[in-house]
Amino acid sequence: MKLPVQGTVEYEMQKESAAKPRLLLHACCGPCAAGTLANIAEFFDVTIYYYNPNIMPKEEFIRRLDALKQVVAHFYGVKLIVPPQCEEDYISLIKGLETAPEGGARCAKCFEMRLENTAKYMSLHSGEYDFFATTLTVSPMKNAALINEIGNAAAKAHGVTYLASDFKKRDGYLKSTKLCKEWDIYRQHYCGCKFDI
Repeated sequence: MKLPVQGTVEYEMQKESAAKPRLLLHACCGPCAAGTLANIAEFFDVTIYYYNPNIMPKEEFIRRLDALKQVVAHFYGVKLIVPPQCEEDYISLIKGLETAPEGGARCAKCFEMRLENTAKYMSLHSGEYDFFATTLTVSPMKNAALINEIGNAAAKAHGVTYLASDFKKRDGYLKSTKLCKEWDIYRQHYCGCKFDI
């Protein structure tokens, strides 16, 4: 069965295959993880990486983490890593771009920060993962082509492999909304950045 991914890495798996490829999956929130995991969890040994210094205030970050934990509990064997977070890393990165429109230069910098950190983590844990990817592409509000370009650049910089994707395909986003309703998962109303509110 062909996986719902595209781009530089195409991976075909047989369900009955004993060894699944190990995927470090950057996740921005529970809802995006739900739609993505619904389509790929059976094909990968997934570890979720919740690195998001852009999510503010701290209470919102924790609320989204709690929602992500609820989602992960529905997928057998999926692991969760929550690295240290510092809002100042994000604030200093986007200085001068605070008023940029949603989807513009500020968002591109944010994608770069999160995917760069994910690639670096994978590189530092050499041999533990085969690929990294991000749930960001499940959102119809996000530019999957741009995200994949940034992911590939981060992978090249750290000597790891990025799994290009458009997780909104195969009804990824629709599955996200349905599962969140069924499981009573918190769905946020803004990206996370306080400049987007």
